Amino acid sequence: MIDHRENLLLAGLEPDDFAALEPKLELVELPPGQSLYETGQSVNHAYFPHDAMISLVTILNDGGTVEMAVFGREGVVGFASALTTRAALGRYLVQLPGTASRLPVEILIEAFDTRPNLRLLFLRYIEGLLSQTFRLTACNAVHGVEARCCRWLLTAHDRVGRDELPLTHEFLAEMLGVQRPTVSIILRTLQTAGLITQRRGIIVIADRQGIEEAACECYGSIQERFSDLGFHFTKRSGAVPSTMA
Repeated sequence: MIDHRENLLLAGLEPDDFAALEPKLELVELPPGQSLYETGQSVNHAYFPHDAMISLVTILNDGGTVEMAVFGREGVVGFASALTTRAALGRYLVQLPGTASRLPVEILIEAFDTRPNLRLLFLRYIEGLLSQTFRLTACNAVHGVEARCCRWLLTAHDRVGRDELPLTHEFLAEMLGVQRPTVSIILRTLQTAGLITQRRGIIVIADRQGIEEAACECYGSIQERFSDLGFHFTKRSGAVPSTMA
């Protein structure tokens, strides 16, 4: 049975607001590496992830990439662009596979314009997303790769709610803006310390607390801001499901 409220933004809606959207929601599978939108492409649907994780990536002229924001079951992909020009702000790339609820943006914009409680909830989320984006910009500029790698692993762990993260070294290196050998060295160090285990294409969170201690301050700051806005991620040593106040 489809439960669109596995996405916490949808779960936080008032019953009448959710009822207005539900008939047009559809469940979709998001495979790893799928590009939902490329830079400048018209945004026609909003995606509400359940257990997938999507990154907003800026593509540089030399082909390099910089991750600017991440989206998981706490939020929605494509909505901010749809409010104005409907042109995608960058490449929206599925990092970790899973499912999502998809909704035509026209339906969501109409609800945003006419339903005050829905509008307030979505504005709270957008504020958290902007805060995250600004913080990641600073993080990428000043913090070391190992600390940023730990921050990224924690972010993924929070949003997908499972210990096994289907990630290759190449994919993680692209998101961190470094070479693959650098990521391989860091992950071996984390494995030697007992913080993660690895097998082909899989990184397993083994010691959540240890990874938090190795991460930069940006992870905690981003989580604190989301918490202030009513979005909470419950921390456990195993899979980490989220709850919303």
